[in-house]
Amino acid sequence: MKRILVVDDSPTIRQQVSLALTQAGFTPVEAVDGVDALAKIDATIAMMVCDVNMPRMGGLELLERIAANTKIAGVPIVMLTTEGNPAHIARAKLNGAKGWIIKPFKADLLVAAVTKLAR
Repeated sequence: MKRILVVDDSPTIRQQVSLALTQAGFTPVEAVDGVDALAKIDATIAMMVCDVNMPRMGGLELLERIAANTKIAGVPIVMLTTEGNPAHIARAKLNGAKGWIIKPFKADLLVAAVTKLAR
């Protein structure tokens, strides 16, 4: 089963995303923020679903750190956030984000994006 890193500071969102992914046959790995995600991301992660606004390290900084690390650069990433700021979207795409989903999200749309992008 493909492992999907779910990065969000909200336990409720992590639980909702993880449930949708599990039901679709994926194995979610949860992280509470960017710092936690960097500790958990490795070559076994097929893709990442990530929030933007989180304590310690937000999603945009996390994307920049991943893009700069040759060992983990290239992992497909979908941002899942309440943010709709065009500057944030552009910054995310510049650093490798493949999609941007606004919360509240529809589980079927999220699963479709993960299914399409998971390597």
